[in-house]
Amino acid sequence: MNSLGFNKEPKDTRVVVAMSGGVDSCVVAALLKDQGYDVIGITLQLYDHGAATQVCATPDGSSAVAVAPQGAEQSRKSKTCCAGADIYDAKTVAAKINIPHYVLDYESAFRQSVMDDFADSYLKGETPIPCVRCNQKVKFHDLLQAARDLGADCLATGHYVQRIVTTNGSELHRAADPARDQSYFLFATTQEQLDYLRFPLGHLTTKQETRALAAHYGLIVAEKPDSQDICFVPQGRYVDVVAKMRPGAIEPGDIVLENGTVVGQHNGIIHYTIGQRKGLNLQQRSGENREPLFVIGLSAAKKQVIVGNHHALAVSAIDLKETNWLIAPSAAAIMVRYRSSMEPTAATITTDETGKATIHFIDPQFGVAPGQACVVYDGARVIGGGWIAKTHAMAKPATMPLTEQQTGVFASA
Repeated sequence: MNSLGFNKEPKDTRVVVAMSGGVDSCVVAALLKDQGYDVIGITLQLYDHGAATQVCATPDGSSAVAVAPQGAEQSRKSKTCCAGADIYDAKTVAAKINIPHYVLDYESAFRQSVMDDFADSYLKGETPIPCVRCNQKVKFHDLLQAARDLGADCLATGHYVQRIVTTNGSELHRAADPARDQSYFLFATTQEQLDYLRFPLGHLTTKQETRALAAHYGLIVAEKPDSQDICFVPQGRYVDVVAKMRPGAIEPGDIVLENGTVVGQHNGIIHYTIGQRKGLNLQQRSGENREPLFVIGLSAAKKQVIVGNHHALAVSAIDLKETNWLIAPSAAAIMVRYRSSMEPTAATITTDETGKATIHFIDPQFGVAPGQACVVYDGARVIGGGWIAKTHAMAKPATMPLTEQQTGVFASA
């Protein structure tokens, strides 16, 4: 049995590696090549790169990069996303480790499945997570099929999660390094997909180990910073992207209290998210000593941003839609995450005959927004999850003060 779980020699095991051009996926390709596997690298062209990519077709149908796109070196030194540089880096690493590399044009599928959903969700007053949609609709669907078409035994990625094989089959677990864990973004992975996927970095305990491997293999991405932005949203300016994709759809409206009293105006609900405290510009209307106000609701139909005190943010339960379960959920105690950066919190779960799932929090939760993903865990094991369709407010106002963590969530929005 080889390290990827196949009963044959590595040289007889074909692996397609999803190479984004970042250090993680490039290290996966180099590591597997070094172990003797038959490795093929694939990079997805997901959105319009323009002439900066400078990628040209070769006679065998693959792609080659003649020169580095403008800004490639700068991209490796910054935390911004530069798609042309990423493709160049992936191609350069593939050449360095001597593996075939292909660039596949998935722009149409990405726009329809990810970008359109992203824009429409914001216009509905939701807080979308496009990286989950990308894994669900593109990487683990279209790319996985491409890997099968190439005769690959598996598809390997640079995600920090663990695939653990038990007597009951393969399970998805959190990464060994909690700070790098990406299981939140993979809750929609199906059992069939998980059986085909491999995550060679999930057992590493620090990111420094990954960079050390990159340096060991002499990869140009060894010191490349992790991207801090959604790939198609440069510098995090998602409002500009939505405005460009849906011109004329962003309309101004009122900022109101729960009783409907107008306390201000806004220039589009997409500028706001549940739990937001900063940027409301209500100080002069409410007085210097007022209790802080937070965004507690968004009404796309009425074009309203609804504000209230922090007690009004307390949520006791949430309903999930589009659920995916790797393990059938039970009413027993579970842990959940409804933000990728949070520590799991205790809850219970109920389901009905229609498949709807409701998460009941043990302690009130704050800043929970429809459109986010909620992932369910049994210890380190991922049970599954779904998209938040509805939040249920506390029956009575919460009496506890904000914790430092909760205050930080609101203030940073």
